[in-house]
Amino acid sequence: MRNLALVPSWLRFFIIFLLAMGILFRFVNLEGKVYSHDETYTLLRISGYTVNEVKQQLFNGNVISKEGFARFQRPNLGKGFSGTIMSLAKEDPQHPPLYYLIARLWVQIWGNSVTAIRSLSAFISLLVFPCIYWLCRELFNVPLSVPWLAIALMAVSPIHVLYSQEAQASILWLVTIILCSASLLRAIRIESKEQQIPDRFAIWGIYVLTLALSLYTSLESILMAVFQGIYIITTTKFQITETVRAYLIASSLGFLAFMPWMMIVLANLFEFLISADVIKNETSRIPLILVALMQISRLFFDLNISLENPLSYLFSLIFLSLVGYAIYFLCLTTHYKVWSLVLTLIISPVIPIILPNLFYRRMLSISYSYLVPISLGIQIAVAYLLATQIYNGIVLRRRIWQVILVLIIVCGLVSSRVSYESDTWWHKGISNGNPQVAKIINQAESPLLISDYEGINYKNVFSLSYLVQPKVRFQLVKGQDIPDIPTGFTDVFLLNPSDTWRVKLENKYKSTTNVVYSNNYYLLWKLANPI
Repeated sequence: MRNLALVPSWLRFFIIFLLAMGILFRFVNLEGKVYSHDETYTLLRISGYTVNEVKQQLFNGNVISKEGFARFQRPNLGKGFSGTIMSLAKEDPQHPPLYYLIARLWVQIWGNSVTAIRSLSAFISLLVFPCIYWLCRELFNVPLSVPWLAIALMAVSPIHVLYSQEAQASILWLVTIILCSASLLRAIRIESKEQQIPDRFAIWGIYVLTLALSLYTSLESILMAVFQGIYIITTTKFQITETVRAYLIASSLGFLAFMPWMMIVLANLFEFLISADVIKNETSRIPLILVALMQISRLFFDLNISLENPLSYLFSLIFLSLVGYAIYFLCLTTHYKVWSLVLTLIISPVIPIILPNLFYRRMLSISYSYLVPISLGIQIAVAYLLATQIYNGIVLRRRIWQVILVLIIVCGLVSSRVSYESDTWWHKGISNGNPQVAKIINQAESPLLISDYEGINYKNVFSLSYLVQPKVRFQLVKGQDIPDIPTGFTDVFLLNPSDTWRVKLENKYKSTTNVVYSNNYYLLWKLANPI
């Protein structure tokens, strides 16, 4: 590893400024973007109700207002914390309960408004900064500029700012991964120095705790822990050392603490596999690869550019080149114990994407949850590259890398500045078009929205309930049931109906339907002559 300069005063002040801007972007306009289908799902779990209970009580053909959704979006004191756990255990064991329990406690204290629930993730995201500092110090083990630059990159990273404002578990998982990795490195270092037994027990105890917390936040932590074991074995050259024995005991205790939920997951394994979000083999791999590359570029620059825009390929190529060189440089100039851990963070999430395609002819879709460890490893590698290059070499070379650093920071600041005023963004997925749908419906004098719970409709009607005006009414039906539309509505809208169901409705009311809005996920139809 090259000798690196300490952090100069100007860089410290610059990073403090970026940290302040990053915190500002995380808390400003929390309620601005559409409350997505996944976020409404979070509040449903907090309430303690199950999806089946919601379907039975709401999708019965009755006409309701937006307030009808509210009781399923706030804690049900009659169910308590056990209700949250049981609803996850019955219907969604692939989502461990830690984040949802914390969120329920948070909502009971601060209320269930959009701002309140999203502020939890914003506050959790602040823990990333001291945690990444600790991890980088453990990795490089000297007072370098790397920890400070890693903080700066994380502070203004567009994708981290976006998910710091989401009522989801992703940011909590990022924090637990950083803590788990840092405590593991610290435990290894203490073992190598043969510290006193109480010190060794304490740090391995922290590793057990952080591993258990990570497992109770996301099941993907299982694979991360497996790769950490591979890292320990390979760095000890496949010898059963005291470090290996201590790791095996600590990791076993971490998994033992997770065993109650793991038993629930195994009991529901078949339902989990068939409900996983997959893309069948017939789907082209090229778009999926492009999405993955775009997600990497969004770590540094994100203006919500679609795949159809040629600029997306240009930005992806530029930042992919930067990331590739950063990883190469890290491997070239650091000890293998350093770069192998960073590669572990980057490689471990790729396995769940590749293996289903190899063995089951399927490929998992790429979501941010898979990219959390990857983004961490990438930004550590880029921070190390920048920390070395802005001081070393000839003056011209230093100036070039200083310009690159400034450009990366500017890209992050511009991205966050552009996105925070928008009412939606790419990460909202199937709810991306809901602001426009709500705008169309709100323009009607007395609108009625009809929907069933098939496909994406179930979650999207909850998302729309946050956007429509009080005058809007919902008529929710089961499956292919044809509703009896009440009189008195000036406009009747159909949310993503199947062709068969829509034709039956047209025949019953001797009318026609027209598309008034469409996107990549669904269609909004309008009944030509409402009753």
